[in-house]
Amino acid sequence: MINTNETKEQKLNNTPIDELKNENEKLQHELEIANAKIKWYEEQFKLSATKKYGKSSDKVDDSQISFFNEAEVTQKPETKEPTLEKITYERSKKRGINKASFEDLEVETIEYSIPEDQCFCETCNSKIQQMSTEVRKELKIVPAKVSIVHHVRKVYVCKSCNESGEKNPVVTAPMPEPVIKGSFASPSLISYLIYQKYSCALPLDRQQRIFNDFGIEISKQNMANWIIKTSELWLEPFYERLKRELLKETFIQADESPLRVLTKDGKDSSSKSYMWLYKSGNYGKKISLYEYTPSRSGKNPKNFLQGFSGFLQTDDYSGYNSVENVTRVGCLAHARRYYTDALKVLPKEAQIESTYAHAATKFFKEMFILEDKYKDFSPDERLSLRQSQLKPIFQAYLSWLQEVQPKVVPRSSLGKAISYSLSNWDFITNILRDGQCELSNNAAERQIKPFVIGRKNYLFCKSPYGAKASAISYSIVETAKLNGLNPFYYLKYLLEELPNTRLSDEGSLDHLLPWSKTLPQECRKEIKEQK
Repeated sequence: MINTNETKEQKLNNTPIDELKNENEKLQHELEIANAKIKWYEEQFKLSATKKYGKSSDKVDDSQISFFNEAEVTQKPETKEPTLEKITYERSKKRGINKASFEDLEVETIEYSIPEDQCFCETCNSKIQQMSTEVRKELKIVPAKVSIVHHVRKVYVCKSCNESGEKNPVVTAPMPEPVIKGSFASPSLISYLIYQKYSCALPLDRQQRIFNDFGIEISKQNMANWIIKTSELWLEPFYERLKRELLKETFIQADESPLRVLTKDGKDSSSKSYMWLYKSGNYGKKISLYEYTPSRSGKNPKNFLQGFSGFLQTDDYSGYNSVENVTRVGCLAHARRYYTDALKVLPKEAQIESTYAHAATKFFKEMFILEDKYKDFSPDERLSLRQSQLKPIFQAYLSWLQEVQPKVVPRSSLGKAISYSLSNWDFITNILRDGQCELSNNAAERQIKPFVIGRKNYLFCKSPYGAKASAISYSIVETAKLNGLNPFYYLKYLLEELPNTRLSDEGSLDHLLPWSKTLPQECRKEIKEQK
């Protein structure tokens, strides 16, 4: 019988030292790789849990970084010592309805009184007199009122002309064209459906149940047909008019989000569809347009933005590189988000304020604080201030990136954060080339959020036609909001005017544009400031 232990010892004794060293180095290297993988998986797990259960904000509050250095963080040497004096003040507490936005509402008064012909005590014959009144205010809600409108069109005839044989003796009174011929759907009804779905994120099946609760039977299939038909007939030409105005701008922000669209047979499409957003900047006409496409291909933004020339601000998705005649502009919020993600996956015992990730967030904080001071300036003034104040911070941040990059693991969260900024440096620094550009693409992300919220409720679109109608409806609703309009009344006005407008005429839609001075007053959403 062979002694295994002796065999191993003999084999070990006979092995050259160099081979043992090589074997040891190999095992050490494999151990480092395994530890790096474990650390990476731990970071991904923590980051996933943080995104699911933690706060979504990217901001890092210095006052909450460490419990142990609270005194150093909150210290302000210039603060004066408090004096021992008693401070008194008067506090007035308002009760009831005091909001300025309620001032123009109709007031309904209900009075409560008692007979004045006899005293309460019933022992004397004196009459009581009113001394004062007490008023309790309530905000009363009346559910949507639904009624049938009969459009009666009178027909006239001239008996004299008829008897003499003149042509056309019969005259019919003019009447506005319907939104959809042969349908009882009115401009107000279709506007209400679009407003509820695309502004309030209320799916059509829920709207159907609400109508049923009030004794009105309208199927969600009819609602969907009305929205799609209205979009094809009237809203799409108006959408194209808005698109021509958007392409005249010199700064556009864009974003995209996935969308589930079923095929004609009701099955899932083989490819993931997308809803794209294109938004004008703060200095141009306020326009926000959505577009449905069956893929995320770069040809989609290329085709949509054909004819646009200027600055295009997006995330780092390479599909936007296909757009011609534009200067790509990066997003500092995306760059900062990588560092905040790195902070979220740190061990509990880590001193956050001593980490590279925290040091990086200080650069972004300084940039955004300065940029906030420029928001009321013209583009030229902003550009000048950025060149003199922001550019040195960018240069300091670049030097920091080049210094720290060799010291971190490339696949770690911090390594990815540094790599993102360096690989997108040209895009990020294009912010310094034009005062219209924003430091972040957050405005586009906020603008696409109504679609994301709606998608969570209705989950998918049943057809490409419905997805296209949704994109057009979102465009009209969100553009109306950007221009301070009430989406419902604006849609109602459009659907009353568009069927009676010659769409082929040049300039025929100018009076309907959301910034037109001739829009009815009811379309304008005026919110008074609270005093």
